[in-house]
Amino acid sequence: MIFSRILKPHSNLAALYLILQKGSMISIMYDWQHIFDDAPLRAVEQGMVLFRRGDSITSMYLVQSGAVALERPLEDGTVLTLHVAMAGNALAEASLFAEAYHCDAVVRAPAQVAIMPRANFLSALHNQPGAALSLIETHAREVQAQRARIEILRLRRVSDRLDAWLDVHGEPEKGAWIRVADQIGVSPPALALPPKNWTILN
Repeated sequence: MIFSRILKPHSNLAALYLILQKGSMISIMYDWQHIFDDAPLRAVEQGMVLFRRGDSITSMYLVQSGAVALERPLEDGTVLTLHVAMAGNALAEASLFAEAYHCDAVVRAPAQVAIMPRANFLSALHNQPGAALSLIETHAREVQAQRARIEILRLRRVSDRLDAWLDVHGEPEKGAWIRVADQIGVSPPALALPPKNWTILN
């Protein structure tokens, strides 16, 4: 582990954190995911694009392994990462009722993705109320997690952001610090610096 220290609680975030349990960001195999049990799998390599912003929405995706990022290119040439879907995550399910995607889906790590027609997915939700409810629960947890992340990003000091993230999620697994850096809005090398060299973010 990079860090071994006593974490300081952030009282201004406590009320929000109480609704999150440790590990709430970890995907759980809810009933709705079984809708994809018979869906064909597609193997995709790092750097491949599953869909682009503006493409018509005809399919639903479930990441079975690997990682796929939802990205939005900005006018200054940088890329905003909206979400990184891991194993067990649906991909761009917020676009279920839209006509076109609002972001790009770029493979971050070699992945297997289950794909099924959107109409079939909607029909399954209609016929399986339990699956529909479990999808709502998944979305509720994601909203909670995003709210926590927004509060973390409001903190100016890197050390405060890291403390807040660890308060919510606990120490990450070995090799997962890159994901932590991404979620608290700093570069991975920034976390590798000694705490005394951590800066105040504008």
